[in-house]
Amino acid sequence: MEYTHSVDGVVYRFDGLRTLLARASPPRSGDALAGVAAQSAEERMAARMALADLPLAVFLNEAVVPYEEDDVTRLILDAHDKAAFAAVSGLTVGEFREWLLSSTSGQVTALARGITPEMAAAVSKLMRNQDLVSVARKIRVVTRFRNTIGLPGRLSVRLQPNHPTDDPRGIAASMLDGLLYGCGDAVIGVNPAGDGLAAFLPLWKMMDELISRFEIPTQSCVLTHVTSQLKAIEAGAPVDLVFQSVGGTQKTNESFGVSLSLLSEANQAARSLKRGTLGENVMYFETGQGSSLSAGAHHGCDQQTLEARAYGVARAYEPLLVNTVVGFIGPEYLFDGKQIIRAGLEDHFCGKLLGVPLGVDVCYTNHAEADQDDMDTLLTLLGAAGVTYIMGVPGADDVMLNYQSTSFHDALYLREVMNLKRAPEFEAWLEKMKIVDAEGRLLASSASPLLAAANELA
Repeated sequence: MEYTHSVDGVVYRFDGLRTLLARASPPRSGDALAGVAAQSAEERMAARMALADLPLAVFLNEAVVPYEEDDVTRLILDAHDKAAFAAVSGLTVGEFREWLLSSTSGQVTALARGITPEMAAAVSKLMRNQDLVSVARKIRVVTRFRNTIGLPGRLSVRLQPNHPTDDPRGIAASMLDGLLYGCGDAVIGVNPAGDGLAAFLPLWKMMDELISRFEIPTQSCVLTHVTSQLKAIEAGAPVDLVFQSVGGTQKTNESFGVSLSLLSEANQAARSLKRGTLGENVMYFETGQGSSLSAGAHHGCDQQTLEARAYGVARAYEPLLVNTVVGFIGPEYLFDGKQIIRAGLEDHFCGKLLGVPLGVDVCYTNHAEADQDDMDTLLTLLGAAGVTYIMGVPGADDVMLNYQSTSFHDALYLREVMNLKRAPEFEAWLEKMKIVDAEGRLLASSASPLLAAANELA
C-alpha cells in the first residue's frame, strides 16, 4: 500500500509501511548506510505526518517483513492480544501518542500484549525525548529469580567482571569490587574470552560458589552461545540464567545460530533446574540497533523498527533481563553521541511499552564520535525514565570487549541524584553484610566480612 503526504504542494510518496517507518525515523548512520533513510528533513517530516494519521489497526494487516518468510513476524502476529489492544484499537499513531502521554501507569502497563513492536516503533518516531522519558517512566515490568527486579524507585546493576584471559583471580577481584560498591543485583554476568565447555565450567562454578557461600540474593550468567549453555546444563553446571543475543528477523537470528525453537528448548531446560528462589524468569537477552543490517537481514527496514521486533522475540520467553547494547556495534550504525542518546531512549521506551524488563548498556566504542559526557547525559535521562538496570564495569572500561560503558561509580551517582534503591532482597543483604547502611549508603569496606573472602576466592 502507498502512503502520501503533501508539503507546500510537493507530494511525498512512501511505498509501503516499512518505507514509511524508515523515512520517519530520526537521522542515524545505519539507516543511511542501508539506503532507507529520508533524503531530507522535509521528507522525514512528511513521513511523520503520514505516519501520525495512520490507524494502528493497519499494523495488524500489513507486515514489514512478510509473514510467510519470517518466524518473528508470525510470532508477533499470532501472539497478538486483541483484548488488550481494544483500549487503543480505534486510534491513529498520532492519537496513540497523546493517549500514552495522558494515561495512567496502570493503563499503559496493561496495554503491553496488545501492542506490536511495529506500533511501538511507529509512535516512538513521533515523540520528543521528553515524551519517551515521560511514558517509559509510567511503565512497570517486574521479574523475579532470586530477587525482584523492576519495582518503582529501584535501579539494578549487572556486575560485569570481564577479563581478557578469563583469569579466575581477575574475575573474582572484579566481582568482589563490584559487590563492595553495591552492584550486582541484576546479575553477575561474565562475557568469556575463551571458547569451549572446559573454559566456561570454572566460571559458572566460581560464581556459584560465591553466591552460595554468602547467600547473595542474585543470579549468575556466562554469556556464551545458547548451545554451549545447554551442554553446560547437561554436564551439571550451576546455570542460573540462559543468555542469547537476538534480533528482529528470522535471518538475523539464524546469523546468530539460533531459532525460536532453540530458545524455547533453552528456556525449558533452565526452568527445569529450579534454581530460582522467587521466580522462574530464567532468560537473559541482549539486542542492538544495526545487528540486522550487519547480518544482511534487514529486509529494507529501519534499524529501530527491527530493534523493537527483537523485543517482541524476547517477550515470548518471559526473560528476567533484556538489554540493548546501544552504542556497542559502532558508528556505522549510530554515528555520534546525539544518535546514541536518541536510540537509547527509543529502545528503552519501546521495550518497556512491550512489557519487556529493559535495561540499557549505556556505551560507545572508541571510534565513535561520542564521549563519557554523552553517556552521562543518556544515563541521567534513563534514570529519569525508570530504566530497569544498567551495567557495572570496573572503571567503565571493559578490558575484554574493548568498549566504554558505565562504572560502579556511575551507578552510585544515579542512585544519589534520582534517589534510587537496589532490588529489595539485595539491599537487605548489603546491609546485613555491612556494605551499606540502612539508607543504602556505602560503608567503609573494611567492615564487611565479604572482604575477607578475597584471597580465598582468588
